[in-house]
Amino acid sequence: MHDASLLSGDLKLAGRLDARFFALLEAIEATGSINRAAATAGYSYRGAWLVLDSAANLATQPLVQRTVGGARGGGSRLTPTAQALLAAWRELQAAHREFLREREDWLLQQPALCGVLKRLSVRATARNQFAGTLTSVDIGPATAQATLRLPGGQEITATMTERAARDLGVALGREAIAMINASSVTLVTDFGGYVLSARNQLAGTVSQIDSGQVASLVYLTLPGGAVVTASVSNEAAQELAIGQAATAVFKAYAVMLALGPAPAAP
Repeated sequence: MHDASLLSGDLKLAGRLDARFFALLEAIEATGSINRAAATAGYSYRGAWLVLDSAANLATQPLVQRTVGGARGGGSRLTPTAQALLAAWRELQAAHREFLREREDWLLQQPALCGVLKRLSVRATARNQFAGTLTSVDIGPATAQATLRLPGGQEITATMTERAARDLGVALGREAIAMINASSVTLVTDFGGYVLSARNQLAGTVSQIDSGQVASLVYLTLPGGAVVTASVSNEAAQELAIGQAATAVFKAYAVMLALGPAPAAP
């Protein structure tokens, strides 16, 4: 059992018959009712008939047969054509799952590629996500600090509670991802001789400005190619220019760390 899937794929028949369509057929087979099947598969009653009729028109054969009266008071059942399609789908779906499992096992045997894919598989709303290695860890009685070194040589420091650090297993050499919301990043273009208290200060060059209705996203490219994104007011963005030197500043407590799997015991 893997912690997270590195490989996924959607199976379709004829380029349009997908898992949702076959969930509808399975629900009709199980309930004998278009109305109940539509609710199970996430269709409206009308939507279910539309997709069934559309598929039947292209197949030139009906997929559902209505029955009237009888002990159950009538209902709907799959035609032999629909049953054959559903049987093929189940067979192909099982083979598809096995193919993905085999290919994922192969990926897991490629250490460098596997590491890249695991980092890419992280899904979070934080716009800034940086992967690196923990090069400094200081766990105190109440709080802890951990420093992540980026491939370009820059460092990002995160502050957390002592308990959080121990629960995460924060330790030197661990692979980690630092996540920072764009709204937590301040861009400084001139320190005016002052020194800021913020632990994280990454110098770079403004490379892109995307203006919105209320705020703008400003992209700062660091030496080595990493990009920090800051969310600033449109008024503040007007004072910036592409190619301008700036420093992305953010507090250590604004950094959330995600740690990779702990190294296997020797």
